[in-house]
Amino acid sequence: MVLEFTYGDGAEERDKTPFKGKFWIYEQVIRPPFYGIYELNQPSVEVYTLATGKYQPIAANERGHYLINPLGVELGIWQGQYQNMELPWLRWWDLQGNLLLTGEERAEQERQRNERLIAQLRSLGVEPDA
Repeated sequence: MVLEFTYGDGAEERDKTPFKGKFWIYEQVIRPPFYGIYELNQPSVEVYTLATGKYQPIAANERGHYLINPLGVELGIWQGQYQNMELPWLRWWDLQGNLLLTGEERAEQERQRNERLIAQLRSLGVEPDA
């Protein structure tokens, strides 16, 4: 999968001009099975799949996500805080619609779980550091 991030109107990413347009180059030369264009200034995302030699747009599902079936994930826009910035972020979900955590988010979740476990042990009179 190729993802293009653009701050403009996405015209360069959608350019189908033979031998020079990004869309044409991905579709005819590089040929990744999926091509996505994420416009940061809107924010919006379009996803295409390569079918019979041409990119076909994929429709968003009821959650507003795009199914990337071979990877078993969905791609979409998530509004939230990440890296101390509240923005619309391009994120991945599993097929049930559960947000897939980044490595940092997983580490923080594990740290909090460990803190709760230590507090439980101490409440039982067990000192984990001993």
